[in-house]
Amino acid sequence: MNTLIIGYGNPYRQDDGVAWHILREVGKKLGLPDEETITGFLPASQEIDLWCVLQIIPEMADTIAKYDRVCFVDAHTGIVPEEVAVKPVLPVYTSSPLTHHLTPESLLSITHTIYHVEPEALLISVRGYEFGFSEDLSKHTMSLVPIATSKIMSFISP
Repeated sequence: MNTLIIGYGNPYRQDDGVAWHILREVGKKLGLPDEETITGFLPASQEIDLWCVLQIIPEMADTIAKYDRVCFVDAHTGIVPEEVAVKPVLPVYTSSPLTHHLTPESLLSITHTIYHVEPEALLISVRGYEFGFSEDLSKHTMSLVPIATSKIMSFISP
């Protein structure tokens, strides 16, 4: 089964960029050279592809439709009770009051509507604590990176 792991968030806003750090760790566990993980953010048509973006957008449906499984990785701010939350993602479109916000559920819904496919999908969200202007994660969020990485590795090879 081919798998796409999409990490999204702003790597210049501290913990909002946790997905970038997690995908770097996943890349290391997969044996990818570090520079390839950092700069090769577009899918490379491998069995497992890593893709880091600032935000998810409707145009990504074309890419997602080519995969059997998709794992979304993002930060959350504490509305979610778990520090590292894992939940299945189903294709349900929801409108957003924010103009530049698309949920993984909505993106899967768009994918299903246009391409008539429904990849197995999972969202892993990691608690962020600091969102200042920095590329460094807070100490607490950094301690959650190995946990999230482990959950992704389990998703990749159940």
